[in-house]
Amino acid sequence: MDMKQTVQIRCKNNKKIKNFAIGSTLSDVFREFNLEMDYGPISVKVNNKVEGLNYRVYHNKDVEFLDITSASGSRAYTRTLFFVLCKAVHDIWPGAGVIIDIPVSNGYYCNISIGRTLTEDDACTVRSRMQQIIDAALPIRRHECTTDEAVSMFTEMGMCSKVKLLKSVGSLYTTYYEIDGYKDYYYGTLLTNTRQLYLFGLEKYYDGMLLRIPLRDDPSRLGDLVRQDKMFEIFKEHHRWQKILGMSTVGDFNEAVIKGHSTDLINVSEALQEKKISQIADMIAGRKGVRVVLISGPSSSGKTTFCKRLSIQLLTCGIKPVQISLDDYFVDRELTPKDESGEYDYESLYALNIPLLNKQLKALFDGEEVELPHYNFQTGRSEKSGHRLRLNPDNVLVVEGIHALNPELTARIPEEMKFRVYASALTTILLDTHNYIPTTDNRLLRRIIRDYKYRGVSAAETIRRWPSVRAGENKWIFPYQENADAMFNTALLFELAVIKSQAEPLLEQVPENAEEHAEAYRLLKFLKYIAPIPYRQLPPTSLLREFLGGSSFKY
Repeated sequence: MDMKQTVQIRCKNNKKIKNFAIGSTLSDVFREFNLEMDYGPISVKVNNKVEGLNYRVYHNKDVEFLDITSASGSRAYTRTLFFVLCKAVHDIWPGAGVIIDIPVSNGYYCNISIGRTLTEDDACTVRSRMQQIIDAALPIRRHECTTDEAVSMFTEMGMCSKVKLLKSVGSLYTTYYEIDGYKDYYYGTLLTNTRQLYLFGLEKYYDGMLLRIPLRDDPSRLGDLVRQDKMFEIFKEHHRWQKILGMSTVGDFNEAVIKGHSTDLINVSEALQEKKISQIADMIAGRKGVRVVLISGPSSSGKTTFCKRLSIQLLTCGIKPVQISLDDYFVDRELTPKDESGEYDYESLYALNIPLLNKQLKALFDGEEVELPHYNFQTGRSEKSGHRLRLNPDNVLVVEGIHALNPELTARIPEEMKFRVYASALTTILLDTHNYIPTTDNRLLRRIIRDYKYRGVSAAETIRRWPSVRAGENKWIFPYQENADAMFNTALLFELAVIKSQAEPLLEQVPENAEEHAEAYRLLKFLKYIAPIPYRQLPPTSLLREFLGGSSFKY
């Protein structure tokens, strides 16, 4: 056989190298390497870019097959479920609208409009139709056409949000997918056959349905159905605001920016946020006996700016806030708990001196004077700060930190003295009705910019650390979010458009031979969909300035 007709593939999973005919698909490659995978393969890293199994190889490549326990494998599985759900709904009620919307309760809330209220029976009907599609082992075909053709195809199908998105992005070609004649567009790879979907759940949830997906760390089962009513309500509230602005998808947004409405968008979004902060301050003022406001939220959720803006609003209610930092309550370094790999676990609740905190809070609320500790990060020791504090009757303590909502943190303080706020960046705008934007991407982009600007850390390093940050959040923050008396969404409708110009150059610096390249490439690809807005248009008090710079607050 002529050597020119083959390509060499290096497989990272088993460290083997083999030759393949030019144009082989990654499914063919997987079969040849004889790999054992219980929950895969779902997608493949090809030269550190994630591709689907129907991708064909024409050059020498490094490949790594991924299963559902990887982030991109889990995303591809979930996207394919969305596609099967949309097809099932289309088969049952042609012309029905499906909006895949809110990540909640270990699944995705889907809004399905069929002209009447959904019932339990409807959920059963859709679920069994989905199962039929899966059992039929239908191939999922990937097509490429000119964007003009895609636009006219989706226009005919009545998918306006896709049409708006594709028109505003300006690329020449578009990839779309098809199951048995039903076509749709997904940004990101899908599975190659419906039969690969081995597990899902679908039930009635509020006025829509909840699509449930396998757990990443135990793919043999679905995540528990935890109630997240407050979280759900925040998303709903933002959707009501977006309706007021006539903006639910990136296509709508891009259209408004191109028409020159970006200043209005910024002003209205900032005003809505300020109004919400002012409502939270009113709630605190209206509740008699509150002496401490506890503010928690995951990494890069903008807790610090929220804290400063809430303090200003509290002053307008006649309450004088006094801030103390949980960072000063760290225990001496050698007393810090260790994680599984034997490293100090600073994310752990027990890295804090909880007895000292409770003792000082109790003393303060009893009208006594205390000397606050100061933590010296250089030496890893708790020192005396010389800073003495006594509270006046019109003072309220404001405590911000990742553990603030954990009941154990302030166990000795009576409940009626506490007011809890959960702040997180919940991206509520959708790419289009079948493609939601993961809220964690929003926070990761904020963090990449902030780490580079203020800590000299590269995008690759931030991406590398992100999974362990997320693991800490899943353990220490998310389980307590529903304890909040108030929730605040720190994401702004126009945010990704402003972040884009600062994030792109940093993501482009992640080299192709780095593991983190796949994630950087995915984020870059996603940012391409969004029309940019110059960040000078932001007010100096904007929450985003905590990450982008130019804030009028001191950090």
